[in-house]
Amino acid sequence: MTESDDQLFGAEHVRVYRETAGEHGYHWRGTEILLLTTTGRRSGEPRTTPLIHRVDGDRWVIVASKGGAPEHPGWFENLQADPHATIQVLAEEIPVHMSVAEGEERSRLWGRMTEVWPAYDEYQAKTEREIPVVVLERR
Repeated sequence: MTESDDQLFGAEHVRVYRETAGEHGYHWRGTEILLLTTTGRRSGEPRTTPLIHRVDGDRWVIVASKGGAPEHPGWFENLQADPHATIQVLAEEIPVHMSVAEGEERSRLWGRMTEVWPAYDEYQAKTEREIPVVVLERR
């Protein structure tokens, strides 16, 4: 990882990650990043977002935090409209299906995610909505 990988953000992060098959952009600020591509719920166009993830068995876990904003991130709303998506993890593209963790599973996975990105707790404190913990399983 180069220091410049820590500066990657948004569309630039997606571009560099794709061009290097994750060699640059997978490791970011002490975390691991996947690219999530959803179908726009209004546009029908593909939308790709770089997201912090952790592996839980044969599943991938991501958090719909939007930095603690009062509304869900667009990618999560897209998944609610169509739970099928594609992720890229390093060079591999994987078709996935989304579910939202609840109860004890959510608590366990939230704890795993805050281990790598403690700011999730700060984001939750900033909003009244329960921030969704999203589980992605291979289709």
